[in-house]
Amino acid sequence: MKLSELLKGVKVDGAYIDVDIKDVTADSRLVEEGFLFICIKGASFDGHSVAEEMLNKGAAAVICEYDLGLENQVVVEDTRAALSPICANYFGNPADKLKIIGLTGTNGKTTTTFLIKQILENIGKKVGLIGTVQNMVGDEVYPAHYTTPDPHELQSLFRKMVDSGCEYCVMEVSSQALAQNRVAGVHFKIGAFTNLTQDHLDYHKTWENYFNSKRMLFENCDIAVTNIDDEYELRIVEGLDCKVTTYAVDKNSSDYTAKNVNFYADGVMYELVSDQIGRVYCPVPGRFSVYNSLCAATVVLSLGFDFKDVVLAISKSKGVKGRIEVVPTDTDYTVIIDYAHSPDGLENIITSLKEIAKGRVVTVFGCGGDRDKTKRPKMGEIASRLSDFCVVTSDNPRSEEPSKIIEDILEGMKELDTPYKVVENRKEAIKWALENAKENDIILLAGKGHETYQILPTGTIHFDEREVIKEILENK
Repeated sequence: MKLSELLKGVKVDGAYIDVDIKDVTADSRLVEEGFLFICIKGASFDGHSVAEEMLNKGAAAVICEYDLGLENQVVVEDTRAALSPICANYFGNPADKLKIIGLTGTNGKTTTTFLIKQILENIGKKVGLIGTVQNMVGDEVYPAHYTTPDPHELQSLFRKMVDSGCEYCVMEVSSQALAQNRVAGVHFKIGAFTNLTQDHLDYHKTWENYFNSKRMLFENCDIAVTNIDDEYELRIVEGLDCKVTTYAVDKNSSDYTAKNVNFYADGVMYELVSDQIGRVYCPVPGRFSVYNSLCAATVVLSLGFDFKDVVLAISKSKGVKGRIEVVPTDTDYTVIIDYAHSPDGLENIITSLKEIAKGRVVTVFGCGGDRDKTKRPKMGEIASRLSDFCVVTSDNPRSEEPSKIIEDILEGMKELDTPYKVVENRKEAIKWALENAKENDIILLAGKGHETYQILPTGTIHFDEREVIKEILENK
């Protein structure tokens, strides 16, 4: 493909040599003969510093933000913003042939995207999915490295979806991806908002930066679906041209409302009320399952599908790995794995479990290292206030000392009377919780969810909580 074809829609400063391009990358380790190298300036590495080296390595051209004095250079204002349309051009702009649904928010994105995919499939549509747990093209599964992939991988997935006959793509859109222009140029049929609470301030630095990154999704969508029970629901779309459709559980002024909600150990049931009324059953327990399924229903109904078909399709949906996942144990207590790793996420899951628990709720949790430290005592306070017993342990400590992270968590627990135990090693913490479980207890393992690894100061190890539970129970 000619360089000029890749640069369609990209504003270029000055002339350039129109060479043939074999592939596109912003990763200097992947450059091969005939590649186009995009110089991206990151937090710790600036691609401009190796531009000449990439040409010597065989790159056909480099995209940069200022004159590097190189013969095969193309100067643009923002290389990160240019990367997305260049990759889209390389793959033939596949997103233009898909109806793309993007979800953003602090909690609920993963479960809601899976629910939307399952509802559309139950109605008879072929759907692609991009998100935290995995990427999917119909039933075919691809590994997920990031919640929202880099532009090259993203456009590659779009291409696979189009080639396999997908009509829809539903995807999680993270605040980091929006801030880094990973979805620049992608037009969303629907942008959906779940909620906004504290998370990722280690990256965004300020709450306003975090909020404004989320808002970027709705600047490029036809329909915005928002949760008006959340205090930020109107600000997220304020002043934008998109059509707004709302959903809620607590407020009656929404377009779609959940009323007469009932909670069960294996799911939730409620009346979905708009200009019609339908009885909805979602086979995933917890209050936030009402919000997730309600958001999913609102999205699909906003696409124009029949009300009765959508209500029926929700009941056929399934759970998601690592999201209120009940682990088979053949014991007189219940073990649940959930990804909750933010204050709001932890509060939601424990509150939901308390509504169905016949015995104690015992929460095993930690906090991630090299991340926002301010949420550690908040999560400690929430776990202590809502649980009947807490086991404080490690999550992904990364480069930090696990004991220091635990000290931060305990700061939020010291004013409360809830009993707790500190077991730094996560496997041993799970073992202690299972060995001390009582009849009808719910043992909540919070924070890891779908992850099958643990990032320690000494490196990354394999760590799948399902395997850990099985091993502990077999050795008991």
